[in-house]
Amino acid sequence: MRKSFVLLLSLLMMLSLALTACSSPTPATDNAGQEAQINKNDYFITVATGPTSGLYYPIGGAFSNVIKNKLGYKSSAQSTGASVENINLIMEGKADLAITMGDAIAQAYTGTGAFEGKGAKTNLRALMGLYPNYVQIVTTDKSGITKFEDLKGKRVGIGAPNSGVELNARMMYEAHGMTYADSKVDYLNYGEAIDQMKNGLIDAAFVTSGIPNATVMELGTTNKIVIVPIEGEGAEKLIEKYPFFVKEIIPKDTYNTDTDVNTVTVRNIMIVRDELPEEVVYDLTKGIFENIGDIKASHNTADKHISLENSQIGVSIPFHPGAEKYYKEMGIIK
Repeated sequence: MRKSFVLLLSLLMMLSLALTACSSPTPATDNAGQEAQINKNDYFITVATGPTSGLYYPIGGAFSNVIKNKLGYKSSAQSTGASVENINLIMEGKADLAITMGDAIAQAYTGTGAFEGKGAKTNLRALMGLYPNYVQIVTTDKSGITKFEDLKGKRVGIGAPNSGVELNARMMYEAHGMTYADSKVDYLNYGEAIDQMKNGLIDAAFVTSGIPNATVMELGTTNKIVIVPIEGEGAEKLIEKYPFFVKEIIPKDTYNTDTDVNTVTVRNIMIVRDELPEEVVYDLTKGIFENIGDIKASHNTADKHISLENSQIGVSIPFHPGAEKYYKEMGIIK
């Protein structure tokens, strides 16, 4: 009798444990049916942008705000020297997302150009394509500069050393059969160069950004703006050697110039630190596009160009697996 009682008691205890296990909460799952195990408090997402005078800063700030206020991560936007510095910050693990120009990314990934001798950065990964940067060679009607060759002997702001703007300037000079030695160049970011132009210390400045650029527009309040065209043989040689450049037009009403201006553009790309876990990058990508209105509201260039449909344009490096997973779910890539 006692043995029967002990056996019954043991059976009841086993049944109780089984029922408890069956009633335990199931792990939370994401939309793909996989377990979502992200502890967002473990991540501080730093977004590397650019100088406060350019478009990278407000647009990058909008990404950070969405990541922090809508997605629940800790995040901040960091003002930087833009493309090349941003690539280095990503490589050094000092930034998690960063805006860069497509030409700088292409050179970094292949270890060419500004990254010659520094090794190919093949672990760079893309989050999304953003918007086109217009190469704008800005001057005023007082300078007498109307074509690229007129930069000979002139004082030219070419961008901060090894910045995306300066890389563009270097390529432009090369395509036109010139070098920096043909001008009196100054390594100023374009905000500084435009300020110097107001004071008569600079004749022209390279501004590679979306349009309209607020700094250039401010110059137009006191001066008649002239945008030097990139066209003809110089543009052809440029595109032949650097096919990531695309011909484009700056409409005359952008800066109240006398005519539309021929130029070239290069796409901006949001890159991501490849060490971030796939589930985190998936969550970021999904959350950003679900709150894309906040990004678009940061600038009319963002409103016009940044979208899920445009997310693949100009991207020449592999996507992070987390971003790729989202794009496949949305049918953007196969």
